[in-house]
Amino acid sequence: MKINILESADQSGLEAARESAKLINEAISVNGTARIVLSTGASQFEFLQHFVKMDIAWDKVEMFHLDEYVGLPEAHPASFRKYLKERFLQHVDVRKYWLVDGEGNLNEVLDRLNEEIGKAPIDVALIGIGENAHIAFNDPPADFDDDRPFKIVDLSDTCKMQQVGEGWFATLEDVPKQAISMSVQQILKSRNVISVVPRQAKARAIMDTLKNGIDVNIPATIMKSHANWSLYLDKQSSSLVYEWC
Repeated sequence: MKINILESADQSGLEAARESAKLINEAISVNGTARIVLSTGASQFEFLQHFVKMDIAWDKVEMFHLDEYVGLPEAHPASFRKYLKERFLQHVDVRKYWLVDGEGNLNEVLDRLNEEIGKAPIDVALIGIGENAHIAFNDPPADFDDDRPFKIVDLSDTCKMQQVGEGWFATLEDVPKQAISMSVQQILKSRNVISVVPRQAKARAIMDTLKNGIDVNIPATIMKSHANWSLYLDKQSSSLVYEWC
């Protein structure tokens, strides 16, 4: 585990983008292509702004994304497909990409995603951490043993309240009850995992993740078992870590 604490969300996003670019370029030099996973949400804004400007052979990059709400139209402001099209895919021309479609036939969507992601390892996975310490939409208590790459999960009220708090939905009732999410086991199969987690709202989740042992009730703790996990924080998200230490 490597912990990087920067002054601001912009600086943590920039440094994470530089590290991601380095790892992606290394994978391309070895394998001819690189496979990545991107996460979404307010915590990834600064990272993506810098990431799309990195010197990467994007035409050799294959992209998956982490999760999507079940039944939410792509036109909705909270749609993660919309988010990635506007903040990533409109800026770079990747070789291939697979977006999670929560509106289609869910069994067919899962079968296709699981087949595609199983074809080769993920080189770099960008995995955020939620206010309840979830990774992807694996809310506590998370299932650390489910080996399905993608699956349907129920969203907890704390998870839904984060979405309301970030302004994606007006009320708790507006947030979908389920999502398609990458599983914990699939995340851990990635060769490198980078977590960009800025801002004060994530301070408690970061402290709980770092001070506790691996715990299904703090899903992000499982990331500490990964050999190549890098955590990028700012002064706000790391504020309680200083107090704990």
